[in-house]
Amino acid sequence: MTPIAGPIVHDPIRRGGPERLVIALGSNLGDRRAILTEAAERIAAIPGVFVRAVSTFIESVAVRTSGPDESAPPYLNGVLVGHTYLEPHRLLAATAAIEDELGRTRAERWGDRTIDIDLIEVGGRRVNDERLTLPHPRAGERDFVLAPWLEVEPSAVLTGRGRVDELLATLRGASE
Repeated sequence: MTPIAGPIVHDPIRRGGPERLVIALGSNLGDRRAILTEAAERIAAIPGVFVRAVSTFIESVAVRTSGPDESAPPYLNGVLVGHTYLEPHRLLAATAAIEDELGRTRAERWGDRTIDIDLIEVGGRRVNDERLTLPHPRAGERDFVLAPWLEVEPSAVLTGRGRVDELLATLRGASE
């Protein structure tokens, strides 16, 4: 595993304390369960990251830019929650390195992949630049993010969107 260079940065906004962290994991190629487990273990090994819980992995249909694709290999998805001392862009770089180490290729947007690691929330921050958007812009529309997140954090709130249980109920009601 590639070490993260440099010291842990204590962001003055946090006054030196850790920020809440929510990360979504997905895989639809290879030994999906083993890959997700390895990704969660590698995230937990990042200096300045503390994983409190990892959800059960659930299966979902692949989603393409054009919508759900039943012909593609299904995804296995999960969510991990914890805390971090890392600023969001540094955390993004660390998770991108893990994706690379686990064989992620970026040939097609929303294409099949061995691993997808998405930052969903980092301390309730709002970030929107060319590299990162927080909270994740589509998290509130994805059952495969909301359901596992709710499992490990029943009172979860998605910044700017509301309670995860209510978002999931609305989403599931709309799909019936």
